[in-house]
Amino acid sequence: MNAIKTLTSAEKFHIELGLSRISRVLELLDNPHKKLKFIHIAGSNGKGSTCAILEEILIKAGYKVGKFTSPHLFSYTERITINKHPISDLDFERIVNQINVLDKKFDIQLTEFEILTAAGFLYFKENSCDIVVLEVGLGGRLDSTNIIEHPLASIITSISLEHKERLGDTIEKISKEKAGIIKNGCPVVFLKENKGYKTLLNEAEKKGGVIFETEAIPVKKGFAKLNTGAAEFSLKGAHQGENLALALKTVEILNNKGYNISNQVIKSALKSVRWNFRLQTINYKGNEILIDACHNPDGARVLANYLIEYYNTKRVKFIFGCLKNKDYKEVLDNLQNIFINKNPENCSLCFYEFNYPNALKYKNFTRNISEFNAKIKEIQNPQLEMDDKNFDLVVVFGSIYMLGLVFKDFQDFFAAQNPD
Repeated sequence: MNAIKTLTSAEKFHIELGLSRISRVLELLDNPHKKLKFIHIAGSNGKGSTCAILEEILIKAGYKVGKFTSPHLFSYTERITINKHPISDLDFERIVNQINVLDKKFDIQLTEFEILTAAGFLYFKENSCDIVVLEVGLGGRLDSTNIIEHPLASIITSISLEHKERLGDTIEKISKEKAGIIKNGCPVVFLKENKGYKTLLNEAEKKGGVIFETEAIPVKKGFAKLNTGAAEFSLKGAHQGENLALALKTVEILNNKGYNISNQVIKSALKSVRWNFRLQTINYKGNEILIDACHNPDGARVLANYLIEYYNTKRVKFIFGCLKNKDYKEVLDNLQNIFINKNPENCSLCFYEFNYPNALKYKNFTRNISEFNAKIKEIQNPQLEMDDKNFDLVVVFGSIYMLGLVFKDFQDFFAAQNPD
């Protein structure tokens, strides 16, 4: 499609933070975002899961829900959905081309993400969505999604060190960037356990945000301990209790604003919610495969703790690949210190140098990973490694771009994981 060529061109495929360009193109499109209601979500980890929980609850409550997320697994159209249905190829082509024509005519010089943001807003407005669940792309303050003015609620999920070259090299600096989505007079939700708690609190007070603090909900073996009793919860890992707490506090805010979301609806949604590639298990030729889009050190800590809880004595093969700007050394340090060191002879690591701009090269990977207790080897065919019968579990983790390439033949399977 012409739209894909536009988005992946060298001219567009880069990051340049700021709000002036998105503001200009939205003005030319008659400001579709001003006709929509948003829940805005920033953070380092947990944004996607929090979006998915809220989306599921709102759909089951009877609302028409737009969702804007990034990155995608297999297709750009996954980033723009209504009630979990991706935008059609025809609508995507039409809207992206419409925006590109304006971009060229007025020399706005939009980036890929800015085009996608504008496309999402226009599509949601055309389809009269009741609520849009809007995920920040990078940071918060200067992210193109931050052009919205009066969200129903802003949510800030777990914060960790990431994108240090753009957001700052301390939790405080990164937290301040994330807090840029807080708006005067609008609710903001964050956890007391958040590493950036003090900064978020200070920034919320400065900006006049209406503060709603919450605490993680206990989650264990498929159940969440709610105030109304135990509820089945399909998202795996104790860490999902943080994302669940943020989502449910936001539901309280919505109900106080006149929305109608019952406890029965919430419990039904928690049972059915899905979020692909987050501690997701599939069967491949009789082998158990665990897939996780673990992209930073805190994500690796979550993955390692999950393995300790459920696969402590198992023989585990890891398949890993990431972008070169990620803190892959600390990612692997956390995985090793928490899980691999307990049984290193039963673990091996395969590195996959996938075909993608800015993918980490094997020679650079080995140069920086000097102390690792598991065997490391470079691989060309991840699916061949997944068919290895010498291990109880194969963990495929790292960049979501890498995972999308590895599992591109499974698109129909993953689409079926998110039924209407």
